[in-house]
Amino acid sequence: MNTTRVVIDTNIFVSALLSPMGTPAKIYRMFLTGALSLVFSTDIFEEYQDVLFRQRLHIPVNDAEMVLTVVRQYGERIEPVPSTSAMIDEDDRIFYDTAKSADAYLITENIKHYPQEPFILTPARFLEL
Repeated sequence: MNTTRVVIDTNIFVSALLSPMGTPAKIYRMFLTGALSLVFSTDIFEEYQDVLFRQRLHIPVNDAEMVLTVVRQYGERIEPVPSTSAMIDEDDRIFYDTAKSADAYLITENIKHYPQEPFILTPARFLEL
């Protein structure tokens, strides 16, 4: 059985760590249990590193380190094909291009930042599928 391939926006990990009972946390647990196959790029990993250790978020260092460890160990690193799609926030292009290149779902809480595409889903919508 193939696992569903996903690209997880940084905001999902942040929400999962800050609200362990929320919908993003369910997605994080699905990745941890192997129900989801995480795809990421070098740029995405660097963003995870940058954001998860921001002091103003108050994420425990051990939690942030654990996310990075499991992403590095169990995620699939790819080199995405750059797109020319119009983006509201260019910083989000790394997630879009990686998901498109990997034929994966992009799970984000900032769905309005992206073009309307069937592979871009909120956590709640993803869980409905």
